[in-house]
Amino acid sequence: MSRQELRIPAGAGEQLDAWLYLPEDPGPHPTVVMAHGIGGVKAAGLAPFAEHFAAHGFAAVVFDYRHWGRSTGTPRELLSIKEQLADYRTALAWARAHAAVDPDRLFVWGTSFAGMHIVELAASEPHLAGAIAQCPLVDGLAAVRNLNPGRGFRLTVHGLADLLASKVGRAPRYLPISVAAGDFGVIATHDAMAGLERLSPTEEPWPNRITARSVLDISTHRPVRRARRAACPLLMVVAENDAMAPTRPATQVAARAPRGELYRSKGGHYDVYAGGLDHTNVLQVELGFLLRHVTGPGPRASMSS
Repeated sequence: MSRQELRIPAGAGEQLDAWLYLPEDPGPHPTVVMAHGIGGVKAAGLAPFAEHFAAHGFAAVVFDYRHWGRSTGTPRELLSIKEQLADYRTALAWARAHAAVDPDRLFVWGTSFAGMHIVELAASEPHLAGAIAQCPLVDGLAAVRNLNPGRGFRLTVHGLADLLASKVGRAPRYLPISVAAGDFGVIATHDAMAGLERLSPTEEPWPNRITARSVLDISTHRPVRRARRAACPLLMVVAENDAMAPTRPATQVAARAPRGELYRSKGGHYDVYAGGLDHTNVLQVELGFLLRHVTGPGPRASMSS
């Protein structure tokens, strides 16, 4: 396989920085369009998944959202659910037009916070061959309810202050993303720092921060309610002991989606990645899903760890 570095036009002069993995055999190939979760960039642990898919005949388009990684966009490290969904659709449109890609065999893949986007795309994007949501956050309100009330209040105050400051042209206010349990930041689970270490890229800088205003619209975004509209096969990879993304809404998506599938991965939120407890199994489960659905509708399946 090969990996090409490329730039995908994203309108208004913006660009998505992306990798294109191509198998050795001639195309057009079935293709997986992939992106990361909250604060994540493509260099933070996505390559092992894309490489595994490409080694088994699937092309992969792995991109950074605007404002993140090597993509354009200011301010830096801004999370916008609306814009990230638009970036997925931009990458899908680019893939459909590429000569090496089979437009009738396109899958979407997302991890952690990107589970929000994957469920929404499964419910609204036509002609997908399938969708994979890994350790997915699919209910922002449930995530907020899991927060210590005091920490949730402080995050909201910082978010509002940053939003108001942006209206008068002031520099962004940033929050740390992953912090040790008990410290103040967006993710303060017991495994947050271990996850940060596991995913830290060697290819490019990865600031562990996010604009504070980014936290404000998370609670209102609840794609779990869209699960019944998912038209394509939808695989939910849900960790048995996820301390970050509430698992009940994710398993509800698998149960409600007409063609939903569920795999309960061993360990916690970060054990699906390279070096994690269940990484090898997750690779095989996800590849098996792609192979089952690459040529047309497959049977509804439920798997366990």
